[in-house]
Amino acid sequence: MTAAEAILWSELRDRKVGVHFRRQQVIAGYIVDFYAHSYALVIEVDGSVHDAQVDADEKRTKALEELGLTISRFTNDEVFEDLPEVLKRVIDSLHLKHSVGSPFL
Repeated sequence: MTAAEAILWSELRDRKVGVHFRRQQVIAGYIVDFYAHSYALVIEVDGSVHDAQVDADEKRTKALEELGLTISRFTNDEVFEDLPEVLKRVIDSLHLKHSVGSPFL
């Protein structure tokens, strides 16, 4: 895990946001950073390497979305500079998924 992923994982693990997340989950041949199966929610933390692989990330996102998953992306800088806002957005994504009804609930 990157430093930013480790920081976010420390806040997601052990159901600290009320939902079970897995880390480094393989889905459709892709490894996602964090995954809440019961909400069909993928959380990705992107470093500068993703600037050079925009097309690959778009292909990956499309493949995951075709499975009914929602992908929330955050940059390393967002995690380092405003972790409370990142966590708020994660929780908002969970609430949105719950309100529209996840096929996994």
